[in-house]
Amino acid sequence: MVAPRAGTDLKIQSYKHNGNLHRVWESTIVLKGTEQVVIGANDKTNVLESDGRTWITREPAICYFHSKHWFNIIGMLRDDGIHYYCNISSPFVYEENAIKYIDYDLDLKVYPDMTFDLLDEDEYQLHRDEMNYPGVLDRILYNNMAELQHWIQQRKGPFSPGFVDQWYERFLTYRF
Repeated sequence: MVAPRAGTDLKIQSYKHNGNLHRVWESTIVLKGTEQVVIGANDKTNVLESDGRTWITREPAICYFHSKHWFNIIGMLRDDGIHYYCNISSPFVYEENAIKYIDYDLDLKVYPDMTFDLLDEDEYQLHRDEMNYPGVLDRILYNNMAELQHWIQQRKGPFSPGFVDQWYERFLTYRF
């Protein structure tokens, strides 16, 4: 897989297990791009939902994607600190100037004090049954949820002190 280059403006495309496009973030600037990790940033970017609705993100966000882990992490810079939204998802692929992944509904909302809430278990169970997720996929997703929680507790990767702020400072060098 070819990696996106720093400074590239790309889309983020979220799909469902059945292949349907779920959501598109129209513009994210790549801050770091390797075959394993892509770190990007956006602020007030247009988001297109599968039903045609659109909305605009409210705050700057640092996006972390990994080609080996079944999750992605969004760090949002707000007045009261950094909030995280973590999607349990397939590892990303980069093609056609877009980061693409499958969203598996399970999410963690992480607060500035590193406490977190598990979200959308009911939606996950509904889609698991409707789309017939194989048992091995269910185990992979829950194992990655446990790993993600470990990252939070250990302040690893995007949860480490200064990570989001450092990448946000880099993002500011790309803005006009």
